[in-house]
Amino acid sequence: MKCLILAAGYATRLYPLTENFPKPLLKVGEKTILDWLVDDIDTAGLVDEYVVISNHKFAPHFDEWAATKAQKVTVVDDGTSSNETRLGAVKDIQFAIEKLGLDDDMLVIAGDNVLDFSLTKFVAYAQQKGTSCVMRYHEPSEKKLQKCGVALVDDNDLILSLEEKPAEPKSHWATPPFYFYTRKDAQLVKVGIDEGCGTDAPGSYIAWLCTQTPVHSMEMPGSRYDIGNLESYEQVQATYRGINK
Repeated sequence: MKCLILAAGYATRLYPLTENFPKPLLKVGEKTILDWLVDDIDTAGLVDEYVVISNHKFAPHFDEWAATKAQKVTVVDDGTSSNETRLGAVKDIQFAIEKLGLDDDMLVIAGDNVLDFSLTKFVAYAQQKGTSCVMRYHEPSEKKLQKCGVALVDDNDLILSLEEKPAEPKSHWATPPFYFYTRKDAQLVKVGIDEGCGTDAPGSYIAWLCTQTPVHSMEMPGSRYDIGNLESYEQVQATYRGINK
């Protein structure tokens, strides 16, 4: 299994912290955000390569970080150098698949969130389902739902529909940027792009994929801490206590 880490954003809302430094390498407690994610996932022993998808501006920082890791980490530079010229998450995923010739199950995650539960639970869920999968959590705020992926799910966790940033959310199930693609479905990313699926938000591919094949959604067993601006970063710094296995 490969783990693709989406890290090609520019985090403009965190300036000046991230003006010349990537958000995934900011520290939360004694570890970087990426270290929290990778060290946790690695406990399952299922991932044989971590692929960090970076922009050109921050690739050297990730190369330096990768050199400190015991795991196999490959940094892919998508060649962009500004927020205005970024490829978008779905095109970044396809860029990495093509550049490295990836043909495997994939755990695809945003590199700028921390969790208080182990992602190994999500991987186990996906393996049990045998399909591509996402996670979900109950979000009471309609305003927040309008800024994320929103899933409509049946009683067996099957996604009936998923919409990114809907004007009128169909449910209160928010979908964070953590995904499992089966090997077969990972090869359909280019098809989704060619058929017009959105490419900026990573959930746009899943929104298309669930119209083609079964995709399941696991209710999150804990909390996600999204570091979107300086205030939220300070709050995470003050409250995050690590992963509850």
